[in-house]
Amino acid sequence: MRILFICLMVCSSVTASAEKIQTPNIILIMCDDLGWGDVGFNGNQTIKTPNLDEMADSGMKFNRFYAAAPVCSPTRGSVITGRHPFRYGIYFANTGHMKPEELTLAELLLKRGYRTGHFGKWHLGTLTKKLPDANRGGPKGIKHFSPPQENGFEVCFSTESKVPTWDPMWVPKDFTNGGSRRLWWDPENRTEKLQHYGTRYWDQKGKEVTGNLRGGNSRVIMDRAIPFIQSSVKSDKPFFSVIWFHTPHLPVVAGPQYTALYKGESKYKQHYYGCITAMDEQIGRLRKALKESGSAENTMLWFCSDNGPEGNETSPGKTGGFRGRKRSLYEGGVRVPGLLEWPSKVKPKTSTDFPASTVDYLPTILATLNVKMPDDRPTDGIDLSSAIEGKTKIRQNALGFQSGSMSSFVTHRYKLISKKEKKSDKGKDHYELYDLLKDTHEKNNIAPKNKNTVKELSIRLDDWIRSCSRSDKGKDYNNKSQKTQANGP
Repeated sequence: MRILFICLMVCSSVTASAEKIQTPNIILIMCDDLGWGDVGFNGNQTIKTPNLDEMADSGMKFNRFYAAAPVCSPTRGSVITGRHPFRYGIYFANTGHMKPEELTLAELLLKRGYRTGHFGKWHLGTLTKKLPDANRGGPKGIKHFSPPQENGFEVCFSTESKVPTWDPMWVPKDFTNGGSRRLWWDPENRTEKLQHYGTRYWDQKGKEVTGNLRGGNSRVIMDRAIPFIQSSVKSDKPFFSVIWFHTPHLPVVAGPQYTALYKGESKYKQHYYGCITAMDEQIGRLRKALKESGSAENTMLWFCSDNGPEGNETSPGKTGGFRGRKRSLYEGGVRVPGLLEWPSKVKPKTSTDFPASTVDYLPTILATLNVKMPDDRPTDGIDLSSAIEGKTKIRQNALGFQSGSMSSFVTHRYKLISKKEKKSDKGKDHYELYDLLKDTHEKNNIAPKNKNTVKELSIRLDDWIRSCSRSDKGKDYNNKSQKTQANGP
């Protein structure tokens, strides 16, 4: 009898351990306007990102990681839906909102028993119906009210849109010390010299948060994210934490201890570089907290940016030599830093050239948990598990992109770009084709000499665009909201 009891206890322990591995903790970190070349692990020798570099050494680096769009809001939508933003009306920043019928990763994981939290920038709808807030919040933006807590997040510390990267609620009344409201300024400690920036932090109850909002904004965010993680670990429940930093979206402001690291650079660069280093410091703080809580081994920690860097080639943000920047569908606008650290599954110092995207988060996480979507709505991402394990080298499912008058279709080798010509050309499409394996910087348009490839890819691109258009008209949604089914009665 004693032997039988011991066997049962061992089996129970093994089963519990296996079940825990099947329900890893999940953290999705995303920066705002961070260029592919703005981090040490992608070759930047000026900006100090030691913690991200260590994270890259400890896990997997994606050399071809794509944001789903060249601007903020659309990419954010793709992260939590696995679908291209043109399927649900978020065509650009400050456009549309997360629709009630859309299924989010938070809702699906909540049903699975996860604790869910959102921290930082939301930009997928307004957060208040009463007070003027940020870009669209308040009475004027009621139709776009769609805060994180209505999309599956139990705990929230969120802003609608951008804030300064230091003293996030405040902006100087004047700029006699240099800088400008749009680009940068030196921190001002005298309250009488400050005015409210116009964007607020809100919690899951829809209440404005007013405490602990001075100093580095990345630290302000992490002060909320880490306690959420720690309390989740104590409750023995898996957690899903979305941490969306505002860094380094303009205006960039860094504290004196960070600008001092870049003495000799222009003021603009000091603040741009400094706020990135300040954010990197907080990522190090997060990784330390995970290790101290004993949860690091079983945590999927993802890192990326929402699009390429702001401004022109003379601006501080760097694409690493890729063509285009924010708002462009050339590589510099959508190819972003990408990392995955997951000690129990991912070997240190690994990298892959497999094309991956923010639309792949949802299907990869659901496949890891053996969870299926509750309906057959089209998704644009794929399960990356095989690529992460090194078993698959070539992506079979192409990645589609749309933004403004441009669209593109990216296979493992080729990239087709379609541009709508002016009315004088009767609205015809102009095509460009690049071999990304030989021409990563998109300097040589080979479309004229590869008409058959252009024809094949343009047909596939048009089919995908029609699918997105069908989704955008609400054709994917059943009469009964699948959101209700995901969250339970």
